[in-house]
Amino acid sequence: MSADAPEHQPGVAPSVDPSITPSAPRTQRPGVVSGQARRTGGRRSADNPHVDVSRKPKHRRTSTEPRRRELLQALGIFQRATPDQLWKLTRPGNRHDRLTRDNLLDLEDHQLVRIESTGEGQRQVWVLTKRGHGEAKQLLEPKGIRVSVLRKQEYDPDTGELLGTGYDDHAAAVTSTAAELHRAGIGHRLGFQTEIGHRLGSGFVQRADLVVRAPEAGVPVLLVEVDRRTEDAHELVAKLRRYWEWGRLLPKDADKSKVDLVRSRPDAIEHVDHDKRLWRRFYPPTGREGLVPVAFVFADTTAAKVANAVKVLEGAGRRYWAPRRYDSLYEKAVTALDYRQAVPVVITTLEKLQEHGADAAVWRRLGRDGEQTLTAALDNPDGHALYRAQEARAEAEDERRRAAEREARRPVCSRCGRKFSDERWEEITVHRTAVRAGHKSVCGPCRADDVARQEAAADAARLEAAEPPEPQDVPDPDRVRGWFRRRN
Repeated sequence: MSADAPEHQPGVAPSVDPSITPSAPRTQRPGVVSGQARRTGGRRSADNPHVDVSRKPKHRRTSTEPRRRELLQALGIFQRATPDQLWKLTRPGNRHDRLTRDNLLDLEDHQLVRIESTGEGQRQVWVLTKRGHGEAKQLLEPKGIRVSVLRKQEYDPDTGELLGTGYDDHAAAVTSTAAELHRAGIGHRLGFQTEIGHRLGSGFVQRADLVVRAPEAGVPVLLVEVDRRTEDAHELVAKLRRYWEWGRLLPKDADKSKVDLVRSRPDAIEHVDHDKRLWRRFYPPTGREGLVPVAFVFADTTAAKVANAVKVLEGAGRRYWAPRRYDSLYEKAVTALDYRQAVPVVITTLEKLQEHGADAAVWRRLGRDGEQTLTAALDNPDGHALYRAQEARAEAEDERRRAAEREARRPVCSRCGRKFSDERWEEITVHRTAVRAGHKSVCGPCRADDVARQEAAADAARLEAAEPPEPQDVPDPDRVRGWFRRRN
């Protein structure tokens, strides 16, 4: 050390020139050069004087207004989606999703959508921007369709990474299920709703993953629960129970007599028509017996796990989905089942929907063997229509049997051998007429002959009694007088 240098004092930190102080490592946010503060005011004209920032970008040649509107509506409902899902939700008739991707890029140029993340296989997940979310509201809210929550673009203050970019596998499975249904012609993108709550009497809200309204396809309403086997099978039974309980609730403005009736007996709600219940305030008639149908769609799981879940649903949830026997006078003749208080439950997997299509025979109804199409699985061929037919046939057969037994007991006339008529049979049977029925062993015509003979004899007797007596021989008065003449 030089002699001219100041002596270092112990315990005192030496001064350091700021120009040579090593800077702490710092990670900048995307699009920000190191050492430059992030701008919050947007782009300025001074950044590039050769570019007119006020000029709006032109639409791409392959982009059309209807397609852009469809994409905004789909993202407004499902919040996040891939180009493949949006293709099936908007234009499933196209052979591929290239036009969908072109329209997404066009919407991105107009700052209506953005890429939130890129997953495996370069799968891009698109969401609405704040501006696009506002336009989606204008398209959906006038139609009474709820718009999903805006996915805000927020960054981690320390790392600068974009937050909330993970595309939840469950949400992806729900969107894929809706896409496959729409691709098969079951429902319209405006007929889908996600995370719809159903409030129970206890205050608990059971939210359906997807609500499908497809009256044109024979499915007026369907509640869809998507399960990736992350939930216990008994939790699925609990969900089914909650839907069953919600279907048995009365609205708040229900008639007081019905409210008192339901409170008096637990099963009294079964005597209240479905049109008077709460669920009819939210959903249209299903067109079939029973409550609102529920579909369990399993995704990203094995066949063994699906079979185990179905076994638990069929066993522990039997009270909620199983039909009952009709209380009929013809118990042996009526085999139809009463579905009026049951929740129709159908089962399938997302892989089957993607491989065969939602309109194929890939749906299984709890309590049945084999797979059917969705409408066939929801129908009740052994339900009320069969009950009415069997009841009518049993009643007609019972009437024929009783008529045959009555005919076998019909009396036979002891005089002419003919069977009694219904009138004559009733005449000799009913007490008030039996005393005047005459001989009970003769039929009506023979009895009429007897009555006719009796009346003829009576008439003859009356005529005979009414005729004057025949005149007797009267002597001549003069002659008589001559006999007793006094002689003078």
